[in-house]
Amino acid sequence: MISGAEIMVKCLEQENVEILFGYPGAAICPFYDSLMDSPIKHILVRQEQNSVHAASGYARSVSKPGVCVATSGPGATNLITGIATAYMDSIPIIAITGQVRSDLIGRDVFQEADITGACEPFVKHSYLVKNTEDLPRVFKEAFYIATTGRPGPVLIDVPVDIQTNKIDKFVYPEKADIPGYKPSVQGHIKQIEKAVALIQSASRPVICAGGGVLTSGSKLKLVEFATKTGIPVVSTMMGIGVMPTENPLYLGMLGSHGKGVANRAIHEADVIILCGARVGDRAVASPDQLSAHSKIIHIDIDPAEIGKNVEVTVPIVGDMKNVINKINDTIGDYHVPHMWADTTERWKKELFRTAPRFEGCVEPRSFIAKLSEMLPNKSILVADVGQNQIWCANNFRIKEGRFLTTGGMGTMGYSVPAAVGAKFARPDREVVVVCGDGSFQMGMNELGTIAQNHLNVKIIIMRNDRLGMVRELQKNLYHERYTATFLDEEAPDFMKIAEAYNIDSAYATSNEEAEKYAKQMIESDKSFVLVCRVSPDTPSI
Repeated sequence: MISGAEIMVKCLEQENVEILFGYPGAAICPFYDSLMDSPIKHILVRQEQNSVHAASGYARSVSKPGVCVATSGPGATNLITGIATAYMDSIPIIAITGQVRSDLIGRDVFQEADITGACEPFVKHSYLVKNTEDLPRVFKEAFYIATTGRPGPVLIDVPVDIQTNKIDKFVYPEKADIPGYKPSVQGHIKQIEKAVALIQSASRPVICAGGGVLTSGSKLKLVEFATKTGIPVVSTMMGIGVMPTENPLYLGMLGSHGKGVANRAIHEADVIILCGARVGDRAVASPDQLSAHSKIIHIDIDPAEIGKNVEVTVPIVGDMKNVINKINDTIGDYHVPHMWADTTERWKKELFRTAPRFEGCVEPRSFIAKLSEMLPNKSILVADVGQNQIWCANNFRIKEGRFLTTGGMGTMGYSVPAAVGAKFARPDREVVVVCGDGSFQMGMNELGTIAQNHLNVKIIIMRNDRLGMVRELQKNLYHERYTATFLDEEAPDFMKIAEAYNIDSAYATSNEEAEKYAKQMIESDKSFVLVCRVSPDTPSI
């Protein structure tokens, strides 16, 4: 005989899960008890939302699903923001929640919440398990759904009696067979031929790469295609890292907070190749303006995204890796006209901005650029949300590493727990957080997780005592009527908070100091908090 809780653990073992992030409670205790007999490592976070962010950082760093666990009621509802964040950014997550006894569901008993209903808009699929016998099938399907097609979170809600019930034997299915769920991955050959013909006729083509290039593992193939044809590349925020920042063909991030050269190129292009990008409002404020003067090829594995925000000339539904391979094979000897290449190179110089400096403060953009030079090639930078995110997106130079942030939902407090997940995924890599003093205070409880697990995570806090991006909006759009954006200039003392967790720290008021302490931070084999005093008047771009 085997219990449902034991089955849940065995399912995770069958899926080669090595680590999960969670927070226990009564309704998930049977599972936790069975987990003690498993080699799977459990990481105790300090709040359930952070378990999803940690699972996200883990998943994005090793290209496999992240797993998080919570109990019923408030434990489960605390997951929702993290699940929504993963859904918007297409991150494969398996979220497991405990639930009250099956016979009590619907009676508003202690810590009951309809978590499958609450999460419905933010998951690829959800399960409320009603029979212990169904657990192996449910887990097999959940992992399959989360990782195929457009990746995303799947929720499994398991009542406590389903965990304690016993059945005769455990058999894990060899494959998932889900009627109606058949993602199209190859790309229609006729559409690919149309796309190739359109590219070959182009005089000013641009590749716009999104997060789908990274999640599909087609980064190197895209670089090969761009190098072969000479087509310049811009990226969305989620696409940062599709090619090294210093590659001459890379023009930077486009959008309202992007690089001038990237925006100029996308608006002057006659053919735009959208690769795994949905082109939301932050990337292109008026997508209809693009289709008015450009022919658009849109490649995406999710047919719902194609044509959602911009009128498309050639739609291609398929996995980026498969489609880009076929385009590469059939593009022939096409190469971008020299005039277009020379023009984009000239724009790089003409549209370059020098950041203003403020006395007694760190200039964050130039410091982040310098930081990227100091870090090893495969380092992982995790940026939070706000001005710090934009400073990193536009100035951190990716080499062979990763740039992690939350783009679609823009969830403050993401960076520290995501870095925890990334460090567990890649313990041999340098993992650095950049956050504002506002966003840090939303996730600083995870210093406890960092300290407990002796993680070598480096945290840089850009302190301007403001909710900087909102204050900037109030300055530009609301006639400098500042409200609810001022943080206390006296508290908290971040260095004392770091000390409370036995974490080394330093405080910098100039770029010279910041670079000196950053060198010490990188050389250290322990966690570190570097607080940088930044002027409240420093703009996002």
